[in-house]
Amino acid sequence: MITVSPKCTALGALFKNIQMAQFTLQMRGLKYLKPPPNFDHIEMPENTKLKTVPKVPIYPNNQRPPKMMKQLHLIRGPELVHNKLVHKQYGVAAVRGGRMKHVHFEVIRLALLKKLDYTRMFAVWRVDAPWQSCTKRPVGITAGGGKGHIHHYVTPVKAHRIIFEVGGQCEYAEVEYFLKVIANKMPFAARAVSQELLEKEELEAEKIKERNMNIYNYEYLIKNNVLGCRRWVKEIDYKHFGKYL
Repeated sequence: MITVSPKCTALGALFKNIQMAQFTLQMRGLKYLKPPPNFDHIEMPENTKLKTVPKVPIYPNNQRPPKMMKQLHLIRGPELVHNKLVHKQYGVAAVRGGRMKHVHFEVIRLALLKKLDYTRMFAVWRVDAPWQSCTKRPVGITAGGGKGHIHHYVTPVKAHRIIFEVGGQCEYAEVEYFLKVIANKMPFAARAVSQELLEKEELEAEKIKERNMNIYNYEYLIKNNVLGCRRWVKEIDYKHFGKYL
């Protein structure tokens, strides 16, 4: 067997490095950097910060605050009016229906106070202040005695409702992180949205509807009572066809 000394291996590695160094070429690449976006068309409102929301609605002195029912129809189904961005920039939208307490309004307001630069950005509420009363009976009281006292107020929110908007001289990548953080703190499923994202989703939904070759969808089954499905289908499915709970 032929043994190779460590000196020969070291010389071979050095010679190989010298050969590689002879064929390396230093090149200068040309980078293309995108120009910064133009924000000249954006108009800043007078009040750039979110206003504090009252915890209790104000009633006249001669009127007693009414005790309301649950009214689940206020949180069922899609939002048909306030489902688009007015300022055409960014915001947080609800994915499912739910109720917002005063605590959730304060979570949003305080989070934006820390994260948002109000010198060049602004935020706007898109939901009303808490107005629906929720009652609660004390623990340990026997049944009967009528409806309990008003405990707190909430704001019912439907799916696709815009909760608040953020805009100004900023890009979506700059505000996306803390919008997602705020959306995860909501009592219902929510997400961060932008105008480009909403327009892209609308186009995709139209393409899927045009390319769909299967006519036997949930709406067709209910309207034609296939296999007698109207006997066990919920009443809300006659209106939304299984899209919303």
